[in-house]
Amino acid sequence: MQQYIIGNWKMNGTKADAQKLAAGFLKRVQESERPLPHIVLCPSYPYLSAVVETLQGSSIQVGAQDVHPEKSGSFTGDVNVTQLVDVGCKYVLVGHSERRQHHFETGALIRRKIEASIKGGLRPILCIGESAEERKSGRALQIVANQLLSDLPESFNVHELMIAYEPLWAIGTGVVPSLEQIEEVMGLIKHEFSTRIGGGALIPTLYGGSVTAQNAKDLLELPHVDGLLVGGASLKLEDFWQIINASIR
Repeated sequence: MQQYIIGNWKMNGTKADAQKLAAGFLKRVQESERPLPHIVLCPSYPYLSAVVETLQGSSIQVGAQDVHPEKSGSFTGDVNVTQLVDVGCKYVLVGHSERRQHHFETGALIRRKIEASIKGGLRPILCIGESAEERKSGRALQIVANQLLSDLPESFNVHELMIAYEPLWAIGTGVVPSLEQIEEVMGLIKHEFSTRIGGGALIPTLYGGSVTAQNAKDLLELPHVDGLLVGGASLKLEDFWQIINASIR
């Protein structure tokens, strides 16, 4: 399976910053002489169109950082699937821990967002992961399994979504789980899909949480890791390009 490297720019930068960064990655891709992974950039809402235009005609895809499940209506400040597709998005992050924490998103809401995204032509990337307390209490696997149960629709095609494991205690902290811990959770995710719908290995499973240019290669060599969801390092041209080049398949 070709690996995925996804950059989540979160709420950072200006339009000029976004265009410059996207153009920088585009230049590197055009000059590269080696096979590259799938690359997806997720800028803030206001800069989606600018980044799409900068990358037009290239292999780099654009994703949104969130989506509203309704088709339209009185939802001030929200953006629906149709609008995201209309500006050129192909992917969307759903259920990121920062959305769960700061916007109190529930499994039921996340499921609706996934259903709406798939129906409307976006490929959702479901973010799941345990807190530090849940990890310390030995409940990490249980939490991840429960999130898969509560967040995912009853039925879906294996090519319609991706899963990103992001332990809350690793996001932006510089602390990364051991390779054994990551592989244990990723293996669980693959097993859950295989048991539930069959062909679980076909669903890309990504790791995210303090990914750097220094640890990317080791992470990408894990058997059950099909790519990386990168935060802060994706805002730095050289660092993110090193992560992209760390891909092995």
